[in-house]
Formats: sequence, C-alpha cells, structure tokens
Amino acid sequence: KKIFFSGLTAMEKKLAEYKCNTNEAVQLKLVRFPEDLEDDNTTFNPEYSHQVFGDDEVAFGYKGLKILLYYIAGNLSTLFRIEYTSKVNEKFDCVEADDVESKIREIIPPGFCTNTDDFVSLLEKEVNFKPFGMLLHTYSVHNEEAGEDITYQIYQADMTCPGFREYHERLQTFLMWFIETASFIDVDDERWNYFLVFEKYNKDGATLFATVGYMTVYNYYVYPDKTRPRVSQMLILPPFQGEGHGAQLLETVHRYYMSSPTVLDITAEDPSENYVKLRDFVLVKLCQDLLCFSPGKLMQGFSQEMVMEAQQKLKINKQHTRRVYEILRLRATDMGDAEQSRSYRLDVKRRLIGPYKKKQRELAKMRRCLRPEELTNQLNQIDLNMQHEQLEESFQQLVSDYRRVLERLAQA
Repeated sequence: KKIFFSGLTAMEKKLAEYKCNTNEAVQLKLVRFPEDLEDDNTTFNPEYSHQVFGDDEVAFGYKGLKILLYYIAGNLSTLFRIEYTSKVNEKFDCVEADDVESKIREIIPPGFCTNTDDFVSLLEKEVNFKPFGMLLHTYSVHNEEAGEDITYQIYQADMTCPGFREYHERLQTFLMWFIETASFIDVDDERWNYFLVFEKYNKDGATLFATVGYMTVYNYYVYPDKTRPRVSQMLILPPFQGEGHGAQLLETVHRYYMSSPTVLDITAEDPSENYVKLRDFVLVKLCQDLLCFSPGKLMQGFSQEMVMEAQQKLKINKQHTRRVYEILRLRATDMGDAEQSRSYRLDVKRRLIGPYKKKQRELAKMRRCLRPEELTNQLNQIDLNMQHEQLEESFQQLVSDYRRVLERLAQA
C-alpha cells in the first residue's frame, strides 16, 4: 500500500507542474508598430479568465503556457497563437491536456491570423482605418512620458456603419477578460447605441486611430413616447485606464442624450463600485452649477425642485440626484461645526435607514400571521444595536467615498 501512495504523490506532483494560471497565461497586446510585438511593456493580462476557463482560472496539461491574443490598435484585427514548453502526453500520462484553443475560439470571431507575418502585413494597412459613426467630442490629455498633449475623440456608431459589426465582435471579446459577469449583446436589436473612444497618433507622418474603450447603451421604451437609456457595458482598455477617459465618455454620453426631448433619464444596469464612483463624479460635475443646488438650498434639504431640474435639464433620475445632493451638501457643510455636521448626518442616515424600516414593517406583518416560536427566529436577525452600528458604518463609508469625489472635482 505504501508504495502505491508514494507513487500517487509522485504522479500528482508531476501533474501539478502542468497547471497554468490562465490570468497569467493569456497575454494581450494592442499593437501600433511592429516592434510592439517583441516589447514586454506593451503586454497586459486579464483581470478575470473564469468565464473562459472555469472558476479555478487554470489550464491543465501545459508547462510555460502562453496564450497570445494580439490586436492591431485601431481595427482590432487579431493574432491568436498558443505557445508552451511542454505538454502532457496522453500515451504515457493517461491524461489529456485541456483544449485551450477551442475555448478561445468560442469568444473570438473567425478570421484571425495565426502567424506573425500575416499580422504584420495587416498592420501596414492600418493607416486606412478610420473611426465609425459620428464625432461627438474631442479632448486632449497631457502625457508626461511623451511630453505632449494627446488628442482623443468620442464617436457614436451603430450597426449600419460599414465594417462596424465585425469590429464590434472583436472589441467585445475584451469584456470577458475585464468585466466579471460579462455577456455578449444581441446586436440585431436596433435599440442599442454604441459610443467609442479613440486616440489619434502619428506613424510615418500619417494620423492613425487607436481604440481606447467603449460603452453600450440600451434604449428602453417608456409609455407612451419616451425612452430610458440604460448603460449596459463600459470598458476603458487597461493601457488607458486612470487617465480620465471614463469620465469623458460618460459625460459625453449624458450630453448626447440631454439634447433629446424624448429621453426621460439615464440609468445603468448592475453598476460596479468603480462605475458608481465615476458616475458620482460626472453627475456632480454636471449638476454643481444648477440653481437648485446652491449652498443655501442644499442646507434646506433634498427637494422636489432638485429632482425636477436634474431630470429635465440633465436626464438624471431621482435616486442619482439624491446622491448628487448629498455630495454637494457635504461640500457646503462645515463638518467641524457640531450643529451642521449633526444635521448632515441625520439627513443621510434617514435615507440609509429606509431598507431597515421596510424590514421592520415586514416583521410587523409576520407577527400577525406567525406562531410565536417561529417569530423569535426572525426577530433575532434584527438586533437594534447591530442596526445602529451598520448604519454608522454605511454612513462613514459614504462620506469617505463622497470626499474622494469632491477631491477629484477640485482638481478637474
């Protein structure tokens, strides 16, 4: 028996060497120049790969596995190759390596290159690539490294733009690597709007365009003649993150819809924490000059006037307007003044306690229909002290989030 066990562990050890972390194995690149192919500084890795490789984010059967997914910076023509130093051999090890290739083929559209030469010859044609759709906004960002201002443009496109459907298929593959619960959308539904961010760059005296990021928005119908656009996906590609492009994109999209009389307000589907922070910043920036948010009015509390003005002028819904009010009121409040800070705390906590109050109303209903021994169980879950602690914690967390928004606003 002993021999059997030691044999097993040796085998296990051997097999363990053939496990690769897929977040490290997948290597992404946005290529502008042939030399980018050899430059490790242009490589970036996924944040997530569980949607392609399963929850463990492991590929079995290879040593030194590299899954190369290189994209030409503008039109995103793709090079897909798999490299490894060794692979388990079914004859000797009685185990089979994962079929990595077919997993990747499921998410990338057909028509990709498999060798570098083909890819480089496509790169030479990139000078013909132009952004899709209608130009909405141009802005520039100072780049320390290059020592110059770089120009960016935001476009609104749809499926009628020649070549856009195929481009979008390549673009959306990035969602799998950077959004935790990504899914591909039904592009045949005409109610989708697409907003794209491009960087202008120079190559051999010509101006070229590189893909920076994008957003998809679905236009819900609201009876009888309005729409409610809902942000579905938003991604700024990793090489461009932290440069303010998300804020530029979101503000541009808001302004695009603001000019439409049929739009009621803008919402978002299942927003991430980062998206909420971004939205807070953009909406506060848009709202701060509205009359209803003057310091005097902020001190009188949240009002219907704020709801109306933010919705009519800026297409912001009631729930988001409330957050904007709380952030701007924090800016106008002297938190060192006991009376002012108490009044602010009570105002925010009154909103935060809403869900608890709802729970208590539900409990009162249960009291009327449950037997006493069933009830104690339910009641134990809601301890008042715990409620106060949670409430205080939520409040402190909010205030620190709000302060970050205000700091960013002060620098904008």
